[in-house]
Amino acid sequence: MLTWAIVFLIIAIIAAIFGFGGPASAATAIAQFLFYVFAILLTLSLALSFFRSMRRKRR
Repeated sequence: MLTWAIVFLIIAIIAAIFGFGGPASAATAIAQFLFYVFAILLTLSLALSFFRSMRRKRR
């Protein structure tokens, strides 16, 4: 998912260089959305992994 965010960011940068305002802003919005989704999923994954390891240590 992070790869897709980077791809859309690169598309947005290239579109902005060539002056395409609409596609650049759309690609930027998509990249930003995917990055936030990735960050949230990463945080949840780390938290669940931490709590699972704490539970295993108790046993």
